[in-house]
Amino acid sequence: MTRALPDDGAFADMARQARRRLPRLFADYLDGGAHGEATLHANRAAFGRRVLLPRGLRDVSQIDLTSHFSGMTLDAPFLLSPVGFAGMFHRDGETGAAQAARNHGVAFGVSSFAIDPMERIATSNASLLAQIYVLRDRAVTRDMLTRARNCGISNLILTIDTPITPLRERDRRNGFRDRTRPSLGQWLGLASRPAWLVDRMLGQGNIIGNMASYTSARGVLAQARDIAGRIDPTLVWHDLDWLRQEWQGALLVKGILHPDDARQAASCGADGLILSNHGGRQLDPAPSPLDMLEEIREATGDAIPLIVDGGIRHGGDVVMALALGARAVSFGRPWAWGLAARGKAGVEDGLARLRRETADIMALTGHTTIHTLRGAGASVLRAF
Repeated sequence: MTRALPDDGAFADMARQARRRLPRLFADYLDGGAHGEATLHANRAAFGRRVLLPRGLRDVSQIDLTSHFSGMTLDAPFLLSPVGFAGMFHRDGETGAAQAARNHGVAFGVSSFAIDPMERIATSNASLLAQIYVLRDRAVTRDMLTRARNCGISNLILTIDTPITPLRERDRRNGFRDRTRPSLGQWLGLASRPAWLVDRMLGQGNIIGNMASYTSARGVLAQARDIAGRIDPTLVWHDLDWLRQEWQGALLVKGILHPDDARQAASCGADGLILSNHGGRQLDPAPSPLDMLEEIREATGDAIPLIVDGGIRHGGDVVMALALGARAVSFGRPWAWGLAARGKAGVEDGLARLRRETADIMALTGHTTIHTLRGAGASVLRAF
């Protein structure tokens, strides 16, 4: 029996439009998870096991969502997570999504597998974080760091939960990353979405622009397979010493879910931790980041910022995560739905809805700033 899709929250309209517009190859890539997809659904279920407590007779006429982390001042505590291949969803690409993030005063994570190169994305003047995988050829990783510095990017996201790529049934069924050139069935699937196809013909090109100079493979499928196969599976904590020597900016480690890993990352000089199960696309089953937040907060103390990545769809989700100790939240699928549905305008619409919901929930729980909300802590909610 096929599970129902999780609640798409403030992004529901965008998600519906995106699924109608995208070829199945990309719609399933965006929506799917690993193995039985239990983790994918657990991310939303974690928020459903908690409720927020309303408070009355407080002056909530002015709500301020201003947030500070990793040297950035944001108008809302949101980070648009790195999403690989997002530029294939709409010709506005990652650059358009970053422009939407800038217009809402929030941060944008540049995926190593971005269709737009980071140099183009940097023209958005958004608050950017460069996401990297450490490859077997460290010269490539070193060059990525140099490019990020030259783009004025001072925050780095090291993703550590992808030493291998597990079986993702939807991707397997569609031949995603299994082939170096599209099959006849894939071509027919692409042609079945004429609006998307015309949009791609008007776009910048069908290559992984951010990594194209490091591979001789041609086309998105071949490049994805080649580069993913070069991610270093032998990476260990000691290698963070090398990365810290190479990168003098802020370093956020993404893919943390175990308290011991959180302590280890902090001791290796991480400036922030992103609690994430890769959107349910890696270990399955795995706990949701929200369920692990308090335990990891206890393990690390308040000195190192924590970001919750996974399942964020509503303003209430944002408030829950912040009350339980997160400094900010991040999300990938939602903004990618917006991009796939209507380009930059779709991302802006989704962000506006989430910001409005977050402000509404802040007011109804009696809090006017992120500082007072985080100070109130777990008293803001009840778990059951």
